[in-house]
Amino acid sequence: MDVKNEVLYRVYILLFGVILPVAVILFYRTIDIGVVQGEKWRAKGEDLYIAPRPVEPERGNIMARDGSLLATSIPFFDIYMDPNSTGMSEADFLQNLDTLSQCIAKYVDNRFTPGGFREFILRKRQEGARYVPIQKKVTYLQKKQIEQFPLFNLGQIRGGFIAQKSSERVRPFGLLALRTVGYVRGDRKIGLEGAFDEVLGGQPGQQFMLKVDPNQDIWIPTEDLLRIEPENGADILTTIDINLQDVTERALMRAVNAHSADWGTAIVMEVKTGAIAAIANLRRIDTEKGPGYYEAYNDAIASAAEPGSTFKLATMMALLEDGFVKLDDTIPIYKGRTEFYNLSLEDSNPLSFKLDSTSVRNVFAMSSNVGMATLVDRYYSDKNPRNKNKGPELFIEKLKQFNLHLPSNIEIEGEAAPLIKEANSKEDAWSGTTLPWMAIGYELLQTPLQTLTFFNAVANNGKMMKPYLVSEIQQFGETQKVFKPTVVKRNIASAATIKKAQELLLEVVENEWGTASKLKTSGYQFAGKTGTSQIDYQRSTNKSRVGGYQASFAGYFPAKSPRYSCIVVINNPRQRGFYGADVAGPVFREISDYCMESILDFRPLLDTLSVPLASAVLPAEVVGAGSDIRKILDMLEVKSYGNPETDFLVTVVRNDSLLLERRTLASDIIPSVVGMGLRDALFVLENRGLKVEVEGSGKVILQSVRAGTPARGQTVKLTLG
Repeated sequence: MDVKNEVLYRVYILLFGVILPVAVILFYRTIDIGVVQGEKWRAKGEDLYIAPRPVEPERGNIMARDGSLLATSIPFFDIYMDPNSTGMSEADFLQNLDTLSQCIAKYVDNRFTPGGFREFILRKRQEGARYVPIQKKVTYLQKKQIEQFPLFNLGQIRGGFIAQKSSERVRPFGLLALRTVGYVRGDRKIGLEGAFDEVLGGQPGQQFMLKVDPNQDIWIPTEDLLRIEPENGADILTTIDINLQDVTERALMRAVNAHSADWGTAIVMEVKTGAIAAIANLRRIDTEKGPGYYEAYNDAIASAAEPGSTFKLATMMALLEDGFVKLDDTIPIYKGRTEFYNLSLEDSNPLSFKLDSTSVRNVFAMSSNVGMATLVDRYYSDKNPRNKNKGPELFIEKLKQFNLHLPSNIEIEGEAAPLIKEANSKEDAWSGTTLPWMAIGYELLQTPLQTLTFFNAVANNGKMMKPYLVSEIQQFGETQKVFKPTVVKRNIASAATIKKAQELLLEVVENEWGTASKLKTSGYQFAGKTGTSQIDYQRSTNKSRVGGYQASFAGYFPAKSPRYSCIVVINNPRQRGFYGADVAGPVFREISDYCMESILDFRPLLDTLSVPLASAVLPAEVVGAGSDIRKILDMLEVKSYGNPETDFLVTVVRNDSLLLERRTLASDIIPSVVGMGLRDALFVLENRGLKVEVEGSGKVILQSVRAGTPARGQTVKLTLG
């Protein structure tokens, strides 16, 4: 056989003996799988495949101004087992099955015996199960313990360990500022959680996951190398003062309970910045256990109503700004009764019934409806020739000058729009009684926050600030964005008008005729205005029907150098009074009393120079952070000597002098924290990996583990005294 024929012979053998049979087999299998068994495999492909799935990021925290957590996410884990994981060998499974079953029965779920768990897992492996539940909602520490169990410690691929993470939103302070903090539930976004949802929510990641259950939408993660990590949400730092918020809510709760009101709200705002330091809302809700009060609605920003007599401040400022009145002018009040277009108007203050006339100053202090309505009707109606038939327009123009027609534009959604009628507008149902009724706070709408923003501007010498709740956005403790105070209007009125308005608000409290005179305190001065408005009323020429009242008090403190402004509104009190001074005023006083007693820079400083310093009164043997010690000594004007560069200092008295000496703390041994305050002691010990238990109050007088002992995670008990 020649070479050519030999080559051809071999090619034929290869073609017909190997390639062609293989091609026929492949063709047959293709037809069999694609056509004959096509429906079977397509159905299985829908149930078992790998696809990218979103990985939820960790939601950011909402914090009070001191860093206390108002809302945070706590991670939980659902533990599953894949007894048929692709990397799990029969030898590994059988070798570890008994010990794994014992660990699960002892440390995870003691309702079953080790033998019971063994049979359960073995049966699931034989059934081909890929997703066997072990325990749900375990903590991070429990998860770390479980993943060290035999077999599980081989990982997800070899050991079949699956931990699916989920988060639960919790509020460490319970219901504190609940409605303002808010929530996100599907498309419903409330409060700060809703307003800053994108910031808090972060960006989801992605991971390829395997669908393992044909009947359920169940996925298990594949190799971590295919995972795109999510971008966790940022934290927001609010302006809420956690202690002041607590005091405000407790004071409001006592009031709404005592007066059986429908709802109540209280807001505390920093005068200079507009920062909301506290905001409380309580509504009466009927439950199976009976009626109770809950933060079910944010009435502070969402409930617009006729404010009543608190609006008289705007009315009086309009009269002063236009030069129509002076505070000591005498005006008629007709013994507290008059009529406008056949509709009767009466005062509620019994003092009015004895007077034919009084000063403008007293009209405001005693909150005379007749006096205020008479002034506005006299100077702003078309009857006044000075106005050239444009009196109502002039009054509305002044209210708009005070920004009373605009919302506050606070960050959270749901703010109700204010209503200031357009002069002589048919669409706004303008009538002959509109002007006198607007003068006393009717036929217009304001939310409590909008009213407070106006009062705050008066306290701030005419500068109107935008109220706000969030001061910073932070990521991993680092500031990413700062929200600075925003000036809405530099001057809502002339300096002379603002000064007179401040004088009038002080008269309400200090004047013996003032409606809030019973709230006066000898400890400090505050200024404000009471309000009592009718709600659900119907008026006619023959009779009037009143469905209830809304009590309010708006003001600021201390009067001479205001730090905070505050408004309290209580809707429909049913018992123990309904006037603003009786129902809302005491809540204001409780809040202002707390601030004046608790905030250090409100207190008069001790005059340490008026008497010689003696060693008996110097702060000896005080240990703490150097910056804190120096700040307190400077505040108390106590002279000290020495300038050590260590972070912690100790004060030592020598004769009549106070010395600051170094306090060096080693990082690998337990230091002495005797003499420190609790905050400094916790900082020092916990930074060294130690656990701390505390008993008593005051400074540390005893520690259970001797100083100098190597720090190895021990528990140190501190006794304070």
